[in-house]
Amino acid sequence: MWEHLATSNASNDSTKMAHACVTIRLRDIEKEIVNTVASLSLKVERLRHILATHPRLIVAYSGGVDSAFLAWTAHQVLGSQMLAVVADSPSLARTHLEEALSFARDHNIPIAVVETNELENPAYIRNDAMRCFHCKDELFTALERFRNERGFDAIAYGVNVDDQGDFRPGQQAAREHSILAPLLEAGLTKAEIRDLARQANLLVWDKPASACLSSRMEYGRAVTPEALSVIERGEDALRKMGFRQFRVRHHGEIVRIEIDRDELPRALTAEMASAFTAQFKALGFKFVTLDLEGFRSGSMNQLLTTTELLRARPELPTNGAPGVPARPPHL
Repeated sequence: MWEHLATSNASNDSTKMAHACVTIRLRDIEKEIVNTVASLSLKVERLRHILATHPRLIVAYSGGVDSAFLAWTAHQVLGSQMLAVVADSPSLARTHLEEALSFARDHNIPIAVVETNELENPAYIRNDAMRCFHCKDELFTALERFRNERGFDAIAYGVNVDDQGDFRPGQQAAREHSILAPLLEAGLTKAEIRDLARQANLLVWDKPASACLSSRMEYGRAVTPEALSVIERGEDALRKMGFRQFRVRHHGEIVRIEIDRDELPRALTAEMASAFTAQFKALGFKFVTLDLEGFRSGSMNQLLTTTELLRARPELPTNGAPGVPARPPHL
């Protein structure tokens, strides 16, 4: 009997301790949530303060979630004293241009379009590891001319904290042109920007990331308008097939299709293989492949050497292929 009572008491004590531990953990979680919300609120206030100190601001705008949220916030703070500017060239898909313009119209954000001419630059066409630098250099040069013509004071772009851990030569160009980075300065991550966009009911909050069409070209293969058109038509076809997150990677005679791993099961069917083959051979590719690793942002960077990657490491703030010349022999 006494053994039974001792066992019962021990069991009750264990239950009470378990309940106490759960209660303490719930309180800790609540504190973490409160702290996270408070931290994010402080970052938003910091962002608004940064924008308020730069009246007459141009936002380099692509329609992606980062630049869209930056343009929307800048408009909230500065009103008509800001202007979102889209750079248009053959490396910008028509679908993305239309989406960018539509978002700006829906939110009454002042918008303008300027043409950029990176495809006239041999260093850009060469398509080495610094291609993105030459692209952004052309972009910011064009925006500086526009700023001076229209009487604006500063230019900002949508780089964020997470971008510091990736290979981004374009950030070097931004530093050389003294372009503002309000999202980065405010300490905002990609996930936080998406969360803030969602809270603001901005439809772009879960928009898939998408770099320019030239980023689909393997390094060392010349960038041409014809090749970019092939890539764009290929990605338009994948979009019509119902896929959401993907890339058409151009390797000359070979196309390497990347599709998000969550969508891969639908792509890995005989029926879809036939559809891919028909579509991409019609675009001029001789070999059609599906990458079994799925979509990876910046997967072409895996071909770069350590020296090339370190060359443009971002600094922390304080042959017979469709439309393409033959691959250079050194690659």
